[in-house]
Amino acid sequence: MRFVAALAFWLATTVALAVVVPATWVQHNIVDPDGYAALAQRAADDPALQSAMAAELTTRATSLIAAHNGGRVPADPNAVHAAAAAFTAGPSFPTLFAQANRAAHGWLFSDPRPNQDSDEWTVDLAPMLNDPSIQQLLTSYHVRPPTSLTVPLTIAVPSMSDPVRQGELNRVGDWGSRATSVALGWCGLCALLTLLAARRRGMALTTLGVSALLVGAAGWVGIETGARYVNDALNTTTGNVRQVADVMVGHAEASLRQWLDLTLGAGAALVVFGVFIAIAGGVLRPKQ
Repeated sequence: MRFVAALAFWLATTVALAVVVPATWVQHNIVDPDGYAALAQRAADDPALQSAMAAELTTRATSLIAAHNGGRVPADPNAVHAAAAAFTAGPSFPTLFAQANRAAHGWLFSDPRPNQDSDEWTVDLAPMLNDPSIQQLLTSYHVRPPTSLTVPLTIAVPSMSDPVRQGELNRVGDWGSRATSVALGWCGLCALLTLLAARRRGMALTTLGVSALLVGAAGWVGIETGARYVNDALNTTTGNVRQVADVMVGHAEASLRQWLDLTLGAGAALVVFGVFIAIAGGVLRPKQ
């Protein structure tokens, strides 16, 4: 009877852990605004992202110059791009990029506002164009940097019936932290009950380590399987925004893989420790 109970609690622990690991990662790195901003700031150090953002800023700055001068004094594309590239490679870019992503994150996770002016998901590039490295270039063309310059993050895709809406993930933000805490508590309780129900604590620790190994391995498989769905989501973006999104997703995947690696490492350590406890228990057990 104890074996059946221990097996049931072990299965419950494994399932709970399979929920806890990705859910906790999502909560800390995607749902939490500080965590998402930190992820964006780390991604901003990637040369591929810097190149894509430099190209986007070059396009926007060139358009501003053309609109202001009516095309009479065309912008030097090499000079504009050099200024934009110098900015994205500079120390101020990661912070401004994180701020822009925090605002875009807030649009998705804040309370829905049905009477707002636009339902389009955008990011404001004006703070970047107001950076001294680009502002000086615009000033040389007698162009004042705008106070707001929004760029859409998504495009209409025929296969998608509903566009991304403001506040669409509001409930995820409200309930994500609570659900993750409940799942974590349930996982810990099931693991404790597994240890209490098992006849041999060492073997029980080993099986809990196996649970972590299974969850870590399944997570790696899940990332590979979900790549197609992520790619479908990225297809709602285009141009430089698509390149930026690709880099962001790559850094998010790398972060999740680190969590899975830690899960695998913890599982291996538990297996080794459990085997040690089992052997030590067998040696120290009084002989009949």
